Amino acid sequence: MKVYDFTEPELDYFRSKCNFTIEERALFEYRSKNIPLEQCAELMNISLSTAKRISRRVNSKIIRVC
Repeated sequence: MKVYDFTEPELDYFRSKCNFTIEERALFEYRSKNIPLEQCAELMNISLSTAKRISRRVNSKIIRVC
């Protein structure tokens, strides 16, 4: 799922309804700006595998609220 493809009203809806954790919210914000997952991991000071795991949780929450 490409978070950056959503419109701003959709992003706002997900922000309010998905109950993201702090890490999930940070990754969601980076991905909404089309920042590559590898760079997100660097910015968040986490490993790429952890970033992928968080990304899966974010995607799962988005799917559940749709």
